[in-house]
Amino acid sequence: MHKLYSLMISLAIFLYRKSGGRIGGKMRGGDVLLLTTTGRKTGKQRTVPLIYIMDGSAYVLTGSIGGAPKHPGWFFNLRDNPQAVIQVKNRRFNVVAKVAGKEKKRELWMRLVAALPFYEAYQQKTTREIPMVILHPMDERIS
Repeated sequence: MHKLYSLMISLAIFLYRKSGGRIGGKMRGGDVLLLTTTGRKTGKQRTVPLIYIMDGSAYVLTGSIGGAPKHPGWFFNLRDNPQAVIQVKNRRFNVVAKVAGKEKKRELWMRLVAALPFYEAYQQKTTREIPMVILHPMDERIS
């Protein structure tokens, strides 16, 4: 099952990149970006497609992983190395990540659930506090 899931994610990333986000740019009603982090254990580049919302000029990710009991790998990668790259449609940016504090998370969570209510079910499915991560663009488009 893990190999099939891995293959599906790789295909989704390939199609997103080739189409500039026209294919794979939406998931469950939400906008999707590609996040590339540096693996905290391997040092290798890891890319995942994730739903995001905007907060001004910042991109906000939710570490829900469908309500799983543990945070997603990308969250730990960003916590250890907050510099990453995102692709939004056909634009790529260097970003720096910051985990949203309690008050900011509450505001962002309310906006997220209003737009994409299925996230509330993810929180109810797990005992952990689902983190939200704010990605601040560091510079203009890189490619």
